[in-house]
Amino acid sequence: MPDDYGGVVSLRASGTSLVIDTARRVPRVLHWGADLGPLDGETAQALSETAGPAVLNNSPDLPRAFSLWPTEFEGWAGTPAQEGHAAGSATTPRPETVAVRHRPDGENGGVIEIDLVDEITALRSTMTLDLDPFGVLAVGITVTRDASLAPETAATPYTLDALRVLLPVPDRAVEILDFTGKWCRERAPQRGPIFFGSHVRRARRGKPGHDAPFLVVAGTEDLSFGRGEAWATHLAWSGDAEYLVERLTEGAGPFSATIGVGEGLRPGEITLGDGDSYTAPTALFIWSANGLDGIASRLHRRLRARPGHPATPRLLTLNSWEAVYFDHDLDRLTALVERAARVGVERIVLDDGWFHGRRDANAGLGDWFVDRSVWPDGLSPLVELVRSHGMQFGIWFEPEMINLDSDLARAHPEWVLGPRQALGATARDQYVLDLSRVEVYEHVLAQISTIVEEYRIDYIKWDHNRDLSEPVSGSAGIDHPVVHEQTVALYRMLDTLRARHPRLEIETCSGGGGRVDLGILDRTDRVWASDCNDPVERLQIERWTRMLVPPELIGSHLGAARSHTTSRRTDLSFRLIVALTSHAGIEWDLQEADDDELERIAGWGAVYRELRSLIHTGRVVNADLADDATVLSGIIADDDARALYTWARLTTSAPGQTGRVRFPGLAADARYSVRIRNEFGPASRHQSADPSWIAEALHPDGVTIPGSVLAVAGVPMPTLNPQQAMLFDLVRLP
Repeated sequence: MPDDYGGVVSLRASGTSLVIDTARRVPRVLHWGADLGPLDGETAQALSETAGPAVLNNSPDLPRAFSLWPTEFEGWAGTPAQEGHAAGSATTPRPETVAVRHRPDGENGGVIEIDLVDEITALRSTMTLDLDPFGVLAVGITVTRDASLAPETAATPYTLDALRVLLPVPDRAVEILDFTGKWCRERAPQRGPIFFGSHVRRARRGKPGHDAPFLVVAGTEDLSFGRGEAWATHLAWSGDAEYLVERLTEGAGPFSATIGVGEGLRPGEITLGDGDSYTAPTALFIWSANGLDGIASRLHRRLRARPGHPATPRLLTLNSWEAVYFDHDLDRLTALVERAARVGVERIVLDDGWFHGRRDANAGLGDWFVDRSVWPDGLSPLVELVRSHGMQFGIWFEPEMINLDSDLARAHPEWVLGPRQALGATARDQYVLDLSRVEVYEHVLAQISTIVEEYRIDYIKWDHNRDLSEPVSGSAGIDHPVVHEQTVALYRMLDTLRARHPRLEIETCSGGGGRVDLGILDRTDRVWASDCNDPVERLQIERWTRMLVPPELIGSHLGAARSHTTSRRTDLSFRLIVALTSHAGIEWDLQEADDDELERIAGWGAVYRELRSLIHTGRVVNADLADDATVLSGIIADDDARALYTWARLTTSAPGQTGRVRFPGLAADARYSVRIRNEFGPASRHQSADPSWIAEALHPDGVTIPGSVLAVAGVPMPTLNPQQAMLFDLVRLP
């Protein structure tokens, strides 16, 4: 191990640092937050000496500790890191450090590995803390049962009920921000004070769910997009989860509260015999001094640095669902493809309805072969037509689900996930397939791979439309919970498909945005943020999805004038602008569009191809506005040479004028050419005339404005009517 200071070690990256005292029975966090600079002996000693809190009245006679593995043995009365038992015994874990490996990488982060043993529970554990160059801390834990540690209890399997990663936060973290939602209204933020006690969010749907906590943030009172200090956590996992922020009256060691996360384990789900191991999902922790946009920036840079991150241009995609639904008629689809080619579409995705017995949503799931009653010549005529226009071809699957009205269910009713005695209610007329069974896994994988090979599929939209209710498998003769195994099997299937078909791209969808997490994104190429293409809803859904996911990984589609999911009608210009600044696509029957609309959509497609290199690599920023009815969000190039901002109004509001609105993220000492992109059609105004500078910005040459005015003083903005938007294109001048 490199030199340390009495066991005090640190990691530093991107303006943040983590300092840990490893000389204790269990290491303790001395600091997580702003960079303290290179650790020296004086700082290390001071941090260690100031880590002991007061001994309070009516409390343990030693100062309460809060370690990286908090237990009651330390005097910790809050939520513990570990819960479990061996047939009712071994309920008081006492892990002890036996080895520490510290591998710092200068200002690019590094790794700390901590080995622990516990003679009560007979567990050997390794905790790995990996600080990446972008300041994101990834914490992983693996526990292994070792009978030699406690022979008297190790003969009894140990049931692991919970394994959490908990980090301390200081007393200036006084507010909680997390998310809730429902189908077609995912990632709705909710915010409130950190009260004494436990703020716990559990996802018990077998997936994160439309109401997923998504990202839990503890922040200072002034926390906003561009201001305030924040400590956040996310579980990179697609199964059950538990998030918490907890504040006890006695604090957490020298800190005020804790923030943590872990897999939500069902009773008896993880049982460890001698030699058995459990690896917890990766817990991510992010600190920011620059508000919520600072959290997003760290996460986006982390994702973009992955070796497998999409590197080629994100193709303009048309999905057939809201265009034809289950009406898979070759002539109708041919006309749709021809119009798609006319407006510049680069990929066609054939959605639900192509496979055996699938004429509506009540049958066919599980029978993943082409329905010859609809496609007598197979899919080849459509695939060849699409490719003749130079477009890629994609297809929809829902591999984890099954309808009872299917050949597969009739042949193998035991493959349905659920209690052996009696299945619960269907959801969307479907059940879940038990992928924890080897024979089920291999059958589904073979069916998908066959279709991919036969038609040289470029892209899969992978759907998952219902929760996992009573997710137990009877494969071993008992009803055993298998959310963990089901999730691991899903990951293995995705990894195998991508290994077999290296060119294949996969979109993750779960009734829209019900499975958006960094576990699934390690194996897929984009998320379908919501089934809602209504731009009023979509603008907010995507704005908050970008807290975790960068724009190039978020599918955003142009829908019909009358929304399929809300029945709201919106102007084409508004729909085009909202769908532009992610991974753009179309989900509309283009045969309904007239020539003028087709020309505007074609122009929009051209603008998308022009700007996508910026949209899909730039830094996301959001303005903190006094009027919640308005939105100003931007994407700024890494070299600051160019930026795009969307100015939108969702509803009416009391102010008649905006006042001076600041464009976040711009350089105050620069000069910018500002141009309003009007290719999509004019935005409707609720005013007699624009602010004077807007007329010049509407000119093809734009208007030159100093960064000090745009970013510091601010500029008055047009008062738009509801459901209207404008796109500002800024170029930094020499």
